[in-house]
Amino acid sequence: MELAVANEDVNLAAFRSQIPLSINNGKPAPGEFDGPGCYRCYRDGNSVESCGSDGIVGYETLDAPPHYDFYANTVWGRQRRFRPSLFQLHADPEQDSSPPPLYEETAARQIAGGGSSEEEEEDEPQSEPTRLGWVQGVMIRCMLNIWGVILYLRLPWITAQAGIGLTWVIILLSSCITGITGLSTSAIATNGKVKGGGTYFLISRSLGPELGGSIGLILAFANAVSVSMHTVGFAETVQELMHENGAAIVDPINDIRIISVITVTCLLAISLAGMEWESKAQILFFLVIMVSFGNYIVGTIIPASQQKQAKGFFSYRADIFATNFVPSWRGPEGSFFGMFSIFFPSATGILAGANISGDLKDPTVAIPRGTLMAIFWTTLSYLIISATIGACVVRDASGLVNDTSLTTDDCVGLACQYGWDFTDCINNNTCTYGISNYYQTMSMVSGFAPLITAGIFGATLSSALACLVSAAKVFQCLCKDKLYPLIGFFGKGYGKNDEPLRGYILTYIIAVCFILIAELNTIAPIISNFFLCSYCLHFCWRPSFQYYSKWASLLGAVVSVVVMFLLTWWAALIAIGIVVFLLGYALYKRPAVNWGSSVQASSYNMALSYCIGLNFVEDHIKNYRPQCLVLTGPPSSRPALVDFVSSFTKGLSLMVCAHVLIDGCPSIAETARSSSHVTWLNQRKVKSFYQGVVARDLQSGANILLQGAGLGRIRPNVMLMGFKADWRDTPQAAHSYIGTLHDAFDLQYGVCVLRMKEGLDVYRSPQSDSKNLQSENNMPTLTHIQTIKPQLGTVFQKKQGKKTIDVYWLSDDGGLTLLLPYLLTRRRRWARCKVRVFVGGDATRKEQQREEILALIKKFRLGFHDVCSLRQIRLNEILQEYSREAALIVITMPVGRRGICPSTLYLAWLDFVSRDLRPPVLMIRGNQENVLTFYCQ
Repeated sequence: MELAVANEDVNLAAFRSQIPLSINNGKPAPGEFDGPGCYRCYRDGNSVESCGSDGIVGYETLDAPPHYDFYANTVWGRQRRFRPSLFQLHADPEQDSSPPPLYEETAARQIAGGGSSEEEEEDEPQSEPTRLGWVQGVMIRCMLNIWGVILYLRLPWITAQAGIGLTWVIILLSSCITGITGLSTSAIATNGKVKGGGTYFLISRSLGPELGGSIGLILAFANAVSVSMHTVGFAETVQELMHENGAAIVDPINDIRIISVITVTCLLAISLAGMEWESKAQILFFLVIMVSFGNYIVGTIIPASQQKQAKGFFSYRADIFATNFVPSWRGPEGSFFGMFSIFFPSATGILAGANISGDLKDPTVAIPRGTLMAIFWTTLSYLIISATIGACVVRDASGLVNDTSLTTDDCVGLACQYGWDFTDCINNNTCTYGISNYYQTMSMVSGFAPLITAGIFGATLSSALACLVSAAKVFQCLCKDKLYPLIGFFGKGYGKNDEPLRGYILTYIIAVCFILIAELNTIAPIISNFFLCSYCLHFCWRPSFQYYSKWASLLGAVVSVVVMFLLTWWAALIAIGIVVFLLGYALYKRPAVNWGSSVQASSYNMALSYCIGLNFVEDHIKNYRPQCLVLTGPPSSRPALVDFVSSFTKGLSLMVCAHVLIDGCPSIAETARSSSHVTWLNQRKVKSFYQGVVARDLQSGANILLQGAGLGRIRPNVMLMGFKADWRDTPQAAHSYIGTLHDAFDLQYGVCVLRMKEGLDVYRSPQSDSKNLQSENNMPTLTHIQTIKPQLGTVFQKKQGKKTIDVYWLSDDGGLTLLLPYLLTRRRRWARCKVRVFVGGDATRKEQQREEILALIKKFRLGFHDVCSLRQIRLNEILQEYSREAALIVITMPVGRRGICPSTLYLAWLDFVSRDLRPPVLMIRGNQENVLTFYCQ
């Protein structure tokens, strides 16, 4: 909450310390200016300011025109410029040398004054790191990651299972999901300056650390598993070639494992060599794949040889296309969503470019352009290959050149029309060729098979390499943010490109673990759910990307969730459970980062909307909440008062810790900054606002707070303060203290005064009580406030055990005297306490009065069953006798008449009643309006 100033005649200059200025008759001292665009160390000795221009406004000024440095977080190779602060522009250089007490520095000013920022780099790089454009850095990288093992080794088989028609549906559905995700990613990428960390950085800085951290871990893990998928695909091809040539290491499965581990080790070595080598390797892989595509298309046009016909290839045939257009499900995976779960990982490479955002020249341009172009070209290539392979190759073939047929009477299969009889293998399910059986069909169809093998090598290795780099870089950024424990070790970078060497090794270990599965069709569905889970969370905030639509992102999220459950419902539940766990952990720990996320903006919008909505709802007794304005001074100086009020307001109602700064007190500038007080409250886990005002005395400052604190219906209705133990020393201060109580009553506030035997002020200097104006309301001595940091324990942080809360309900104040003890008993620390209610009684009808009060309390449904009637004479003695071992004593406080009851007399009564009591004493007076009801409406 913002700080206010009491009135216009408060002399803020009195708060400023006198520091010699390097100013001579309003002119800068020699050496401060160094020509246009120069810098100056300003009078506060901390800030480096850019020199203004007298040509802009007609006189010499520190004011500066707009400049990039004013908004940038990092400037390389030169000293950064900062815009002048409001105080520096507004202050009189002859008289003012330090900011007024309520002046708050912005984050940028704090950086200028020597503070640190998470976004600032500690050391400037020695040389310019490698930066990639949108073609090489994003489009080619995404295309290589999409053109993976599925394209060469599974797309023909999926086409055989689902038919050309449904295969196109699978391709287009996958592209629709990834396309919408690409649009959202593009929108997030244009939401501000993008640094390293890829998709995690984009999402976390837009949606906040909670969602960002969850998605980041899932994406890093999914990419690490993708390394194993693409490497296993490469190993399958190598093992198949070895088998055709009669070679083997151990057996087919273990051969795949051995080859995969060797391959991923080589990829690790390339990654450790740095981005330059990795980028060059990707260019080489891209060229190889393009050559293999051309070779495949040429092969479909060349007339089929007898050996190829025996394997099911007959070049382009309309009847083959028609037959293969409809599905023919086979095996346990034979279903639409079974095929979709296997194909979908091939479309997940769209984030490969975004994941190296820190290595791009202009991520805000490169990511949208490169990602969307990659999705378009790869989708087109998948459609073309599925159509061409389905128009040229039959589903089943034996591969035997002797299986020719001159008659079609008993022949089974489409090949019979072309003079081939594959009936035996079709009936016995022993066909080894055809798109339903032979994973290497594209090699068989091509003009020169080794080029397709080279393409498989290029596609699998490039995808595995891209996933290895993506996983490591995403995980590195996540580790640097320290959102989760025990992962900071992997955040360290090396070299001019800040290479995540430790992240590479971790990704390598994860990949090797999944390589041991050695089954491509098993690994692929595992990845699908993790990628879909992350895609459904791609939303953004305030993007400049013109093609973004929030409804498209919502559609993509819904489709992703639905597809997850249609694929594998139990895997979807596991993935969502992991996300919820990670999200819950981040929400619980509340990481100390502030990235200006859309979650914060949405929270503000919701809070504002609800606050405005309350204006249309009339107050009702059942909705009453004790919303407390607590005159704590600096909250850290009176922790017991803060803890006590927090005991019954936390999670239930408003609490505002208020601080009245007295005009003329020294060192006040250091005490006025709200950020340190809010930090203390947050560290103590106290849900409270902080608000301070500058005033001439306690009464006038409290009056401002009583009238101005809060927002709409969310405003205080109860004022709490500490008891003024030194009321005898300063009559004027005692008058101001009682005047504060009268002001609260005038404004229809309830009033509470807390007194503890050991006092409330933990930093108070006793010898200065009579001298310091802050002794009002037991305010702490200012010379001690500057070092207030520790979180001191209080009695209200402990479990109260089986003690009692003794309520002396001496006068009916509307029920506030009963309500606050009831709210305390709802808390775990006070739950075992028994509430005893003492009321004033007439000796002749004690039992009758007791029954009447007990019946009334029962109607209030407070659960209090112990009521005693006592005389109010010698009240302190009664308290000493009955409540010596209580956890808390609550007493109804009388109201002193303004102008009739002297302030000192009123304070004397409060003092005598609550003196020398071991338990804390809370004196309460409601505003005489009901806060309890026993009606339903």
